[in-house]
Amino acid sequence: MKADGVMLPIPPRHIATLGKRHVWRWEFAVPRAEDETRVGYGFPDGSRWYMTVPGRAAMPRIAYTACNGTEDEDVFSQQNLPRNARWGHLNGLHRTRPYHLLFHGGDQLYADALWKDCPSLKAWQALPARDAVAAPFTSAMAEEAEAFYFDLYCHQWSQAEAAALLCTVPSIMMWDDHDIFDGWGSHPDERRTCPVFQGIFEIARRSFSLFQLGCAPDDPADCIWGASVGTFTQGFKIGDLGIFVPDLRTERTQARVMSEETWTELPGWLERFDGCRHVLLMSSVPMVFANLHAVERLINFWPGTASMEDDLRDQWRSYVHEKEYLRFIRLLGGMSRDRQLRLTVLSGEIHLGACGVIRGAGFEMWQLTSSGIVHPAPSKFYADVLERLSRGTETIATDTTLEMVPFEETGRRYIRARNWLELTFDEAGHLNAHWQVEGEKEPLMRII
Repeated sequence: MKADGVMLPIPPRHIATLGKRHVWRWEFAVPRAEDETRVGYGFPDGSRWYMTVPGRAAMPRIAYTACNGTEDEDVFSQQNLPRNARWGHLNGLHRTRPYHLLFHGGDQLYADALWKDCPSLKAWQALPARDAVAAPFTSAMAEEAEAFYFDLYCHQWSQAEAAALLCTVPSIMMWDDHDIFDGWGSHPDERRTCPVFQGIFEIARRSFSLFQLGCAPDDPADCIWGASVGTFTQGFKIGDLGIFVPDLRTERTQARVMSEETWTELPGWLERFDGCRHVLLMSSVPMVFANLHAVERLINFWPGTASMEDDLRDQWRSYVHEKEYLRFIRLLGGMSRDRQLRLTVLSGEIHLGACGVIRGAGFEMWQLTSSGIVHPAPSKFYADVLERLSRGTETIATDTTLEMVPFEETGRRYIRARNWLELTFDEAGHLNAHWQVEGEKEPLMRII
């Protein structure tokens, strides 16, 4: 491989094998010029691609996506819904004014078909609960799961509309439950820690590392700050912009989101953003969302609602995670106040667009939520219930309030349509957020 601005050929690194298939890595750094530049890279006798690199003093133009799929792919044909329409729209705007970075906020992969496409896992799932948790993770299970994830990634990454962007815009990717399988980390401990669940998790983890981080799990890239504690927490500094991507899945249980080892490391990681004017924090699930404590407690006693219970337990605002949630807010708010920087949270997962804010003593933390770029919008009833539950300002701790803010264009707090988020910075340093909504001629806007 060769790249513009890189004097020598870029050597390949072999990082994985599955049967006759191989995964290779080419790593190179492109120097930033005074002005925005177009950089080509590729093979002398083969494909060549181009990416746009921001000038040294410029802030990057960013596109944010989440929920790149659904639990049942048949829904697109049933609803006559073009699967990748929003990717096509994003690609069209990229060709007009190229983006410098592409953020993927979780659920890039929907691996839930694992349980029906892998015969040995389908048979395991049919076992009585006590037998299932005691059963070993067999070589047949491992072989089927490895092939399943590898094939699914190859299929997803070769979707034409998304592939055109993956090769022309550098990506920052975090994972969420569907990149493993639905509800990972929110299942009962007995099931989460059983040999079969743990075996699948290790294969999903390796696959995520290869396909979404571009490295082997035992040879992490420099941006993986969480490697010392065994997580995929990432951090980046681009001029005076910081990007923080905590791993909110690897250590998750029904009772916690992050381990004490990670909590010990967090202050040091955040200190690395000294000198930044603005930090973008990617949180797969929103930090500003409706209070669903009463709904979650009711569902605990409702038979046949295990899947909904997992979804609610996944949220930062689950009553089970409340102490940890407030601990995280205090840590982030203190950093924002003490270092005099703006901190904005970017999230997906809820299949709706939304905007909200947490205000505390000396800090203000905005939440921008955008999802899904592929996943169909939820029912009108669901969106209306959230709308009612999100009215007003809620006091979540002493001198700390939370508010879901309506969009001026619609008067509503939630966008019930597929969407992706465009993020740019103006000359005054304000963050301009544009929700690119399916079916709308103009984007919905918020300036921070």
